[in-house]
Amino acid sequence: MLEFGQAQNTAATGLIKDGTEATFMADVIEGSREVPVIVDFWATWCGPCKTLGPMLEAAVVAAKGKVRMVKIDVDREQRLAGALAQQGLPLQSIPTVVAFVDGRPVDMFQGALPQSQITDFINKLVALGGDGGLAEAMEAAEQMLAEGAVDEAAQVFAGILGEDPNHAGAMAGLARAHLALGDIDRAEGVLNTAPDAIITAPELEAVRAQIALARQAQKAGPLADLQAAVAANPDDLQARFDYALALHAAGQVQDAVDELLDLFRRDRDWNDGAAKTQLFTIFEALKPQDPIALAGRRKLSSLIFA
Repeated sequence: MLEFGQAQNTAATGLIKDGTEATFMADVIEGSREVPVIVDFWATWCGPCKTLGPMLEAAVVAAKGKVRMVKIDVDREQRLAGALAQQGLPLQSIPTVVAFVDGRPVDMFQGALPQSQITDFINKLVALGGDGGLAEAMEAAEQMLAEGAVDEAAQVFAGILGEDPNHAGAMAGLARAHLALGDIDRAEGVLNTAPDAIITAPELEAVRAQIALARQAQKAGPLADLQAAVAANPDDLQARFDYALALHAAGQVQDAVDELLDLFRRDRDWNDGAAKTQLFTIFEALKPQDPIALAGRRKLSSLIFA
């Protein structure tokens, strides 16, 4: 049977260690330059330590590699504890938990805490330690996607989600990668796995709009035929709407927006406001600062309030 202070399951492997004077520099000082490190100073005779330790370990495992933990038995490592106390760490009472980032202590607490406060302590520490390189990985994946290396981008997005299942940007990126491969159903399937915490995130809403447009594109009629139909009868609003869909499917986003704005100007209530709904779908699918979206929203607002 495992004793207190030992890793409780395979999920803790590499995340929770027993520390010594010989390993303190590598595991804590240098280790905290990679990810934040929590040091739990404890002893076998300490009742609160036996309560706090497993709760700390569970919180560290739940952080999934964004923080590590080193356990120091102050009785076995008296010289180390004494040296650290001389440097200012208040180790007169235990348990004492000290958080290290970039080689220096940044936060601490003493005594047993409820699980909610332990979780808050861990979350604060994770924030201090940054995102573990996920931002750089996202940037690389987006660049791959832009350059057409779609499979490689999908792998990176999936890897980020493995580190942080609530990363809305990575989930949206993975769905967009499937869209780029023409697999609309799989893109939609990715979004259907979104955790509740990010289900309404703007990044995911944008991809939902892109999926809706992609499905419309599959049904869009021949562009030249629809253009001819509009030219033959400018008052045929259905032909205008279908022409706008075909324009967007052909990648002519600005022309599609212009056509829909003109349709809205002619009859804002046509087909239950279909032109406005379609415009909002297009705007949602674009990046927030996209010039087409910005200008289109302004023009639509001016028409609405005219």
